[in-house]
Amino acid sequence: MTEALDDPNGLLCAGGDLSPERLKLAYSRGIFPWFSDGEPILWWSPDPRLVLEPSAFKFRRSLKQAIKKQGFEIRINTQFETLIRLCASTRESREGTWITEEMIEAYVELHQQGFAMSFETYRNNDLVGGLYGVRLGRALFGESMVSLVPDASKAALAALCEEADLHQIELIDCQVPTSHLESLGASLITRAEFIERINELTS
Repeated sequence: MTEALDDPNGLLCAGGDLSPERLKLAYSRGIFPWFSDGEPILWWSPDPRLVLEPSAFKFRRSLKQAIKKQGFEIRINTQFETLIRLCASTRESREGTWITEEMIEAYVELHQQGFAMSFETYRNNDLVGGLYGVRLGRALFGESMVSLVPDASKAALAALCEEADLHQIELIDCQVPTSHLESLGASLITRAEFIERINELTS
């Protein structure tokens, strides 16, 4: 793999396209696209890498109570495109988004081919949050989470981790460090360790 830069952390190169074949190859090598409208496609592989072992998820009592109180229902892959557009629109309204129309089209195509999935949170039959990512082998490369009501994305993540064995998911890639995900059990590993793990899980 091409050596990544330290500043900005993990930037590899620019250019290329977002075809399903290129995306699958990139993710299988620990690389993901992240760029804004008007920029060339930028490819990243940061060091360290934030990952979540499903068994390490901290399913606290307060979250269980909140999920029960809200009456959440989790569904899988029923409104993938709607969810990714929800992620894009809510981020755009706050600080801008990398989930451009080009990205949406690319990941919807990946989903149609069976290589991307969504865990969606519903309340009273309304979509109120969730998460989506790229699925290769036994790894899920998380892309974005969204909550329209408190704890909606946490509920989706909790369901993913609780059902990880059922879906044969052994590792969730969270990409870059965030205090929110670390508080839920995610931890940092080196890029070398991450590449070793995904080589094993995607082969």
